[in-house]
Amino acid sequence: MKCVAIDDEPMALEVIKKFAQRVGDLELETFTNPVVGIEHVKRTNPDILFLDVKMGEVSGVSLAKEIPQGTFLVFTTAYAQYAVDGFDLNAVDFLHKPFSFSRFEKAIEKVRQAIKLVNYSAAPPLDGKEITVKVEYKNVTIQLSSILYVQAMDNYVKIFTVDSRPVITQMSMKSLETLLPAGDFMRVHKSYIVPKHRIESYSRTQLILTGGTEIPVGRAYADRVVSS
Repeated sequence: MKCVAIDDEPMALEVIKKFAQRVGDLELETFTNPVVGIEHVKRTNPDILFLDVKMGEVSGVSLAKEIPQGTFLVFTTAYAQYAVDGFDLNAVDFLHKPFSFSRFEKAIEKVRQAIKLVNYSAAPPLDGKEITVKVEYKNVTIQLSSILYVQAMDNYVKIFTVDSRPVITQMSMKSLETLLPAGDFMRVHKSYIVPKHRIESYSRTQLILTGGTEIPVGRAYADRVVSS
């Protein structure tokens, strides 16, 4: 990931540079001049901006309003009272100086998760795509874009949609999984499949879907969820 750090204290930038090297996959550029730094950010649109809050007469909170869409903000400051201002600007995290490497790593992981969620929401639209399943003696067509999640129930699966009652069909979870495009849907538990674009937040144990629906993440599927 491409990163920029802006701080008027060279020693603070050295700490971020050292930590970024330890993480391993971060390309970091640093600036002690906040005006020059923020202009560089607007030109290059990095993945992460580490931004000090107070740099002489220049306010990092004011500069943060100029960052381009797609750049994730992490504030760094010795002044904890600015944390509220930071989160009001949708900062992904707030690092209170002096911060440890483990705390820095946690901020990086939060950014990685935020990037994944953006990618999920930007998944190819499913409009017009559909599957057909048998319900008792009838064939029922379901629009993929309407699926909220799928739940296994013994020898049946229950397909929850956002615009109608759930559809219950007698088939295995594995059989249904083959009908769904793998790039758009993900098995997250032996009993659950979810469309990626409906994931709003996630951890190794739980997903939150559109509308606040909570879905458990199975232990065997946790690595897939956090790495996909």
